[in-house]
Amino acid sequence: MSKKTLRITIAGLLFAAIASTQAAADALKDIVERGSLSVGVKADFAPWGMRDAAGNLVGLEIDLAQDFAKRLSKQAGKDISLNLVVVATANRMEFLEQGRIDVLIATMSDTPERRKVVGIVQPDYYSSGIAVLARKDSGINGWESINGKAICGIQGSWFNKDYGTKKGADMVAFKGVPEAEAAFLAGRCAGWLYDDSAFTARIVADPNKWADYAVATPVVADVPWGAAVRKDEVNEPLGAALSAAIIDWHKSGLISELEKKWHIPESAWVRSMHEKCLAGDKACASVREE
Repeated sequence: MSKKTLRITIAGLLFAAIASTQAAADALKDIVERGSLSVGVKADFAPWGMRDAAGNLVGLEIDLAQDFAKRLSKQAGKDISLNLVVVATANRMEFLEQGRIDVLIATMSDTPERRKVVGIVQPDYYSSGIAVLARKDSGINGWESINGKAICGIQGSWFNKDYGTKKGADMVAFKGVPEAEAAFLAGRCAGWLYDDSAFTARIVADPNKWADYAVATPVVADVPWGAAVRKDEVNEPLGAALSAAIIDWHKSGLISELEKKWHIPESAWVRSMHEKCLAGDKACASVREE
């Protein structure tokens, strides 16, 4: 490479770095100037994100997105409209990276791997864990009671061993969720070991179908859900504004109120975060402790 080419390459890299920094610093300013906020949400995970009979997007996370837009409007002194963009598990981080959305609130578990890709702000806003769904007359009423019973699961799930086999259950593993659900409903298993939020989604979406079933064990192995901005914006004004909103959602009890609104069973994690945020606990800080 010639010295001239090297200088051009270095200059290009520096320009790109400066442009990236400026874009991050101006993200919230851009939202205010255009008067709209784009938030990525789910449409297939009731009651956190779904469509009503009229086709409108509704749910707990949609309510949170609306609240955040109202907060930005108040902060800006002008109306900031909310543009809801439907995302899927497979593309939600990509939409954020590409700038197709400003913020992501879409049932995304907060993991170290995902924090390398997008800017998950602190604190987290919700959580889900592992539990067993069973018929109300199954005799399952806690983790110890699955001993000796056939329990449906998904092949490759890490919790099959820790919360199934080690509890004495006879794990019957299936290729995917549809197969496990069908086998469970057909009575091939006494219970179904899976994510509790998936159970809640089914019960809320089709209460008649699931009227004879209930979550029969305490929820364990909680994995919090994070809201995100682009990675280079997490410590910039937009990330800070989202973090402040989440802290207030916990302090005010808004998330607990929305659970009641959407008929979601009370989350012990949400209740704990409410108490921690009121007490000023570090779990409710806007900066993650690594």
